[in-house]
Amino acid sequence: MGQALGCYQVEESNVAIKEYFGKFEEILEPGCHCLPWCLGYRIAGELSLRVQQLEVRCETKTKVECFLSSICTVSWDHAFVTVVASVQYQALADKASDAFYRLSNTRGQIQSYVFDGRWGGFSASFVHVIRASVPKLELDAVLEQKNDIAKSVEEELEKAMSTYGYQIVQTLIVDIEPDTNVKRAMNEINAAARLRVAANEKGEAEKILQIKKAEGEAESKYLSGLGMARQRRAIVDGLRDGVLAFSENVTGTRTKDVMEMVLMTQYFDTVKDIATQVRDGLLQGNASQNLIQEL
Repeated sequence: MGQALGCYQVEESNVAIKEYFGKFEEILEPGCHCLPWCLGYRIAGELSLRVQQLEVRCETKTKVECFLSSICTVSWDHAFVTVVASVQYQALADKASDAFYRLSNTRGQIQSYVFDGRWGGFSASFVHVIRASVPKLELDAVLEQKNDIAKSVEEELEKAMSTYGYQIVQTLIVDIEPDTNVKRAMNEINAAARLRVAANEKGEAEKILQIKKAEGEAESKYLSGLGMARQRRAIVDGLRDGVLAFSENVTGTRTKDVMEMVLMTQYFDTVKDIATQVRDGLLQGNASQNLIQEL
């Protein structure tokens, strides 16, 4: 209706392409514009100046080297990985005519560039950078250097897309997906590595426990021996004091006689203790037998 009345309104963050009898005339900024269609003027279309985002996936090769053990190494040369990049791009207002006329279906053709790798431009730059850098790196290095790869991709895309009237705002490598077989192998290797670490930790723990146990036993034996030595020293001191006291109080006795008497006394005490233990054992045995008979 606006064009029928000779007026046309351009929304904010958009520009309109004005033609005169099918030929490009000018870029119309946001606002209301006079458009005398009867004189051959018309709007060919509009172009958004907003930042847009496109996810780009590129399959390439990388060098993956995995260590199964200290003596066995398994490596895959040229294993496939899928690099997923998020590309943010924007049409340039001063090059809106290039963006509008040179790319009839922007997203569709960009997708074609990326997936088919045709016509150069966007995909050629992306694929060129990815496939020129990734195959030289192992997977771990690719993961570590993905920011550098993203920067290189952004610079190359900027060169390619500027001729189409677009600028690359930012490019991020959001994911790196190894081949399924590589993922499985890496998971197995990681699991084996974790088990090895766990086994080492368990071995160290057991080693520490054995050392502490041995140190405890040694300390216990030392203290036991020390106590026994003190006990024997006390016994000897007691015997010596008893012999001296007995010799001083009983005239005519010899030290040897006193020692024999003390040893005889200790002998009878020991026999008494043994007899007591035997008696207690017999009593307990008889009590147990009587209880069994009652049951």
